[in-house]
Amino acid sequence: MATIFDVARHAAVSTSTVSHVVNGTRKVSAETARRVQEAIAAVGYTPNGIARALAVSTTNSVGIAVSTISNPYFGDIIGAIERECTRLGLMVFLSDTHDDPEHELRVVKAQHLRRVDGIILAPSEVGDSETLNYIETNKIPCVLVDRLTSTKFDRVGIQNKYAMGMVVGHLADHGHQRIGFISGQPGFATAIERTDGFRAALAERGLAFDDTLIRSGDSIDGAAAAATELLSRPDRPSALAVGNNMSMIGVMRAIRAIGMRVPEDVALVGFDDFEWADCFEPRLTVIAQPVEEIGRKAAELLVRRIAADQNDEALKPQLVRLKPTLVVRQSCGCNHPAS
Repeated sequence: MATIFDVARHAAVSTSTVSHVVNGTRKVSAETARRVQEAIAAVGYTPNGIARALAVSTTNSVGIAVSTISNPYFGDIIGAIERECTRLGLMVFLSDTHDDPEHELRVVKAQHLRRVDGIILAPSEVGDSETLNYIETNKIPCVLVDRLTSTKFDRVGIQNKYAMGMVVGHLADHGHQRIGFISGQPGFATAIERTDGFRAALAERGLAFDDTLIRSGDSIDGAAAAATELLSRPDRPSALAVGNNMSMIGVMRAIRAIGMRVPEDVALVGFDDFEWADCFEPRLTVIAQPVEEIGRKAAELLVRRIAADQNDEALKPQLVRLKPTLVVRQSCGCNHPAS
């Protein structure tokens, strides 16, 4: 555990200066204060004054740490969390993790130093990352959303296996025997769960599994490249399942670039009923996640966890898996006018 002496050495100041910055007991220069705050974040020091304050009071504020730029889906989640927190009288501080583990750790430390009562996090790594270890070590109330990577925390997400069962089942009911899958960012918990769910759904339907029909789409361009490769094969799939909204945009671009038509040449079913899904031509069939319920439940669990920590209550971490729905439009071949 880092100490005030570690902070002083890192910032090249005295321990009394660190104390004055932390407790606001004496005015110091802006440059010195900046160096001390950066040193506190760098060495992972939790000032005793903050620890005492958290033990006896709250700031009525919570932090949200998610990747808002690379995944617009999280924008909907954030909106739902903010609405529920506002209803509960809580202020929300949002930080974009950029899906970068090092930056994620920095923003979580910064939120902690600003005395948020708890944090809602979409982790950028699978397993016990440095960020999750920091949260656990410092006993910060935390709820994980979407990417449910650790059983040590409260978690809220959807039933990904159930979702992939609906996707594969719907396409199989349309006669598709050879179905490809383009997941999201490789290594993310949701991409892993959906890939596993895709394999399981094929088996349940008695369809042959071909590992070469599974590709990852780490960006719009990556998904476009994956779709181009799959659809250019002589034994190409007749349908594609797509693991998230950004990958779907790349897939649609690729299909148009190679002169194919949806659903006449290839059927599509995607994930996330994002704002543009009903504006594509043809309109997209997608898995819709219950974002309002996810946000509401995440805020509810965090408030419960904060109250328990303040009262020294031992609560077992909760796992909440919500059911998504299949929104059927035209890209799967349903309700599509004959050409």
